[in-house]
Amino acid sequence: MTVRIKTLLIANRGEIACRIARTARIRGVRPVAVHSEADVNALHVREIGHSICIGGGPASESYLRIDAVLAAAKATGADAVHPGYGFLAENPEFARAVEAAGLIFIGPTPETLERFGDKASAKDAAIAAGLPVISGAAGALSDPDQIAAEVRRMGLPVLLKAVGGGGGRGQRLVADEKTLMTDIEGALREAKSTFGSEGLLLERFLPEARHVEVQIAGDGKGHVVHLFERDCTLQRRHQKVIEEAPAWGLPRDLLERIAQDAVRLGETLDYRGLGTVEFLVAGEDYFFLEVNPRIQVEHPVTEAITGLDLVALHLRIAEGAGLGLKQDDLTIDGHAIEARLYAEDPSMQFAPSTGTLTTLSLPDGLRIDSGVEVGDAVTPYYDPMIAKLIIHAPDRETALARLALSLDHVAVEGVETNRAFLAALARNADFGKMNVHTRWIDERLDDLTAAAKVPGARLWKAMAAVLFVTRGRSDGAAEPWSNRDLFTNWRLGLGGDAMEAGQRVMLTDAAGRFEELCVGPVRSGDTYTVYGSDGHALTFSCREIAPGRWRVARGETVDMATARLYSEVIEIDAAPGRLVFRPAPPLASAGGDSAAERIVVSPLTGMIVDVKVSEGDAITEGDVVAVLESMKLEISIKASASGMAANVAVSKGMMVDRGQMIAEIIPFEKEQA
Repeated sequence: MTVRIKTLLIANRGEIACRIARTARIRGVRPVAVHSEADVNALHVREIGHSICIGGGPASESYLRIDAVLAAAKATGADAVHPGYGFLAENPEFARAVEAAGLIFIGPTPETLERFGDKASAKDAAIAAGLPVISGAAGALSDPDQIAAEVRRMGLPVLLKAVGGGGGRGQRLVADEKTLMTDIEGALREAKSTFGSEGLLLERFLPEARHVEVQIAGDGKGHVVHLFERDCTLQRRHQKVIEEAPAWGLPRDLLERIAQDAVRLGETLDYRGLGTVEFLVAGEDYFFLEVNPRIQVEHPVTEAITGLDLVALHLRIAEGAGLGLKQDDLTIDGHAIEARLYAEDPSMQFAPSTGTLTTLSLPDGLRIDSGVEVGDAVTPYYDPMIAKLIIHAPDRETALARLALSLDHVAVEGVETNRAFLAALARNADFGKMNVHTRWIDERLDDLTAAAKVPGARLWKAMAAVLFVTRGRSDGAAEPWSNRDLFTNWRLGLGGDAMEAGQRVMLTDAAGRFEELCVGPVRSGDTYTVYGSDGHALTFSCREIAPGRWRVARGETVDMATARLYSEVIEIDAAPGRLVFRPAPPLASAGGDSAAERIVVSPLTGMIVDVKVSEGDAITEGDVVAVLESMKLEISIKASASGMAANVAVSKGMMVDRGQMIAEIIPFEKEQA
């Protein structure tokens, strides 16, 4: 029986809530939202337009509360609920409660969610359907000594996987006998705190495999199709970084066999809705990993190559209208690639970076799915995704080139981001040839996290100084020169260097680096000379030819740039990339010394799950001082100097705020003195 959905409650937040709402409106369905107290001003609340507060900031007090979500559905008159991904999307009890309330659940049946929510059960279902699986210990284990014995029997390396894990979370590689018990205890702790179960699966580790997943869709009556595959090999600690479709460089007949296995698994369970069947591919062999019974973060690349709207298909299936398509109807068009732009700090083990977005400039000419705007806060409560950048091109080479260029034109301030890291990946020669595997990033992390430099950055910083002096000063002297050839505000000809009378500007870039520049007087042809702190001089002409559009010339070279001055920010977007500068007081870079490096602080809000040092312990730079759990991640807080531990201010189980002191490191020489 076909039922028309009229009002859809979106039980999620951020970019996926905005994404679902857009398609709902296109289909004539009224979207309504829910939000936590921390999200009262969030973008999804503003875009959807009608939202119910369901609790406090932590997800456990809001987005994970089944009763609150159902109460919101009743209050808004919703007749269907879409869970998105994460939170309650794979919770069978939530699906049951939605259906018991007489509402439509946009997703698989509760029974299917139960089957795939447990990795051991999912593996059994794959074996029953005839899919190849990775060898390992039978069943789930929770006793540390038993796990250790089984790992030694299997031989290292072994992958520990939380039975309730998913989306790359809850996995830990054991590769060294010396850290075996530490790894096991950490995996058990993470499994319990994140997924509510201590059970671990033990599997043989495939060191150089590619991660390929197949998007399936089923009508719940045995008709299942695949929407081709995605390659998600580029991962950091089992978390996907860049995804693409189709899987480039693998034989099409191999990919077809993988897709048919995914379809067969769906058919054995009369799969309903969207789902992703994940595999590891090693040479000509492939092995079942898991099923994610929901819409995926990376669904846009599948939409790009198939021309389908997967959210619309999801809603159609839920209404009982079937798939409306057959396998033969589906073809691949070009190549699509997606990069996840996160608020995270590559220099701090990619710890989530919280704060308010003071600048957010994203490029034109591509699809961008985002859940934040300028002025929005990245809080410690939720996934720190800023945006997904999706490129669709005729071929992979073009898609990668466009992705790299697009990332150059991303500017974010207020939080640290992985932008430079993503740009380095997009330009990497090995990735371009697909000579990568699931641990390739982890093995090359130092090289890939090196800050990307924008070509000609010196010129654009000099231009920013000129714009600040001539257009952006807040002291009323917007034009310090009333004569094109001579200063009038200072007396010259007294024997000093003319630049001593120049306008001095202290600028900071997005990385927080300070530099004082000196802008000389304007000369004929709108020509300026700008001196850097190293004494290097740049002479160039700078002329606005249209509002916000500038012509910058040096010798025979001409560059065009778009410049924007707002809230004491100078943003310049030129061919090499987008740069952001802020003027700072002249003494802003003064002060601060090595003493600051000797105070170990928490990089973000979270809970201390382990303290590695005690009073008086000797510490070497790089040693782990404590382990913090935040946003479902464990982050090692490391010492930035060597010395002796003192004033250890935290203990296991203690909640800490961002910037709170963990311990102090006293120099050895001070102690000896």
